[in-house]
Amino acid sequence: MELIFLGDIIGGKALEAALNFIQYNTEAKSAEFKFANAENVSGGFGIAQEHYKKLINGGFDLITGGNHSWSQKEIFHYIQGSKMIRPCNYPKGAPGAGWQIVQKQGIKVGVVNVLGRVFMSVFALDCPFRACDNAIEDLNSQGADIIIVDVHAEATSEKAALAHYLDGRVAAVLGTHTHVQTADERILPKGTAFMTDIGPCVPIDSIIGMTTEGILQRFLTGLPSKAEVASGRIKVHGAKISFDEKLKPISIKRLSA
Repeated sequence: MELIFLGDIIGGKALEAALNFIQYNTEAKSAEFKFANAENVSGGFGIAQEHYKKLINGGFDLITGGNHSWSQKEIFHYIQGSKMIRPCNYPKGAPGAGWQIVQKQGIKVGVVNVLGRVFMSVFALDCPFRACDNAIEDLNSQGADIIIVDVHAEATSEKAALAHYLDGRVAAVLGTHTHVQTADERILPKGTAFMTDIGPCVPIDSIIGMTTEGILQRFLTGLPSKAEVASGRIKVHGAKISFDEKLKPISIKRLSA
């Protein structure tokens, strides 16, 4: 069995590129499960309902979020009961769910979304480590065969720490948020597949997906400037995990197209 996860879809053109990738790319078509992080898909901030529907109708089984999950206010009206999860360590009472099970061909894949706290400037978050404990306990009680964790975090050390904390208890810990694919994919000692950042689906001639002019002005002047999604050629990034007949990960591979 194979599973793919695409990271940080940024803007409408990247959305179309991600859909084309899972429908026509040889690496992706064979995968039974397809997931994506899309918290930046609507103009670079949040996920509007129309874009959510495009992703689900186009073949993605589940969408994950992050620190921009709430940027499009309509999410409050449709997230409940949807195939989208937000970080599980938002305090009790936040709308939506932080984990969910997708079932196909008799296989139950549980996906957890969690937000890091280091350098993130997101207030009132619960501990990501303990929040994952709770999510995993619940998913196991529901009979999940495979558990995947999308850790949306800035610090590479925090992502690695969470991966080692969960090693042997989940199938994979996949990092998102930094919009740069890392080259450290591996299977950890107790059997969990890990990659610090699976990379973005993004306009390649940009500064992590946004126009260079606006971001440069911030660095040069220290003044606020409008951040807009860049145009031009799109690069799709992600990770592909292969499992044996016992549903244990046997390999993790970088995707880049």
